[in-house]
Amino acid sequence: MSSPYMRRQRLAAELRKIREDRGLTLDELAQRVFLSRTKMTRLENCQIRPDLHEILNVLDVLEVEGSKREKLINLTREAGQKGWWDRYGMSMGPRQKLYADLEAHAASIRSYNQAGFPVMLQTSEFMDELVRLDECQGPLDYQPDRMARAREQRQEVLLRSGGAAYETILDECVVHRLAVPPTVMARQLLHLVEVVSSHEQISLRLLPPSVALPGGLLPKASFFIYTFTEKSDPETAVVDTVNTDLVHTKRQEVERYKHMYDRLREASLSAQETVGFLMRVANRLADRSGSET
Repeated sequence: MSSPYMRRQRLAAELRKIREDRGLTLDELAQRVFLSRTKMTRLENCQIRPDLHEILNVLDVLEVEGSKREKLINLTREAGQKGWWDRYGMSMGPRQKLYADLEAHAASIRSYNQAGFPVMLQTSEFMDELVRLDECQGPLDYQPDRMARAREQRQEVLLRSGGAAYETILDECVVHRLAVPPTVMARQLLHLVEVVSSHEQISLRLLPPSVALPGGLLPKASFFIYTFTEKSDPETAVVDTVNTDLVHTKRQEVERYKHMYDRLREASLSAQETVGFLMRVANRLADRSGSET
């Protein structure tokens, strides 16, 4: 099954191209189909689920007929399909809904975590601490309990039999700089060890802060690279920024992130060395916590 989000991407691109080929501006098309410019913009930017009736009106105005019309109608139906994450509405946070959609239909996932732990490998108490830190920065755009449940369901999808192959690179700085209690951090690190040791499709590598990264500049943000079970869905890179997630599907753009990932992987510890490191840090944190009580 294809990702509904990726289908929305393709539908948006097709409609935009046809509109431009017809010489219509976004405002002109919106007026002719009796939709607001805002809604048409969100549709062409893949920000909303398409409504079949509205798309039929768009196809009528754009005079799309025959096999092309049938193809876009089928694409609209696929793009409108709902997943388990839709039951949460916006309570799980809009950004998490995007990742849940992509993960559920991925064949492989590679990620570089520059400022946080892999979401799908977090313990519940670690999530609670992250919410506490997030609250320090202002109002939340999600409900913490619903967000946590959604993350747990994402973990279930990842760890299920036949789930996506998942390799993640964790910047060691996160282990030392994230302001969570030592006992919570220790248990989180041991949880990572347990997961990667018991699931062959999960791999974790640590990037030490002392190593150089030859071959180019340093990464500017965390990012994810997806391949999908549906071969028609393109490889996709998603970049995690402060306010939003940037989705790249153009081959040249994705290749840059793949090259960056390969450089990061080459500089990282091996999977076995990473497990040993995490065990040592977890034991050290547990000992420090014990000495302070």
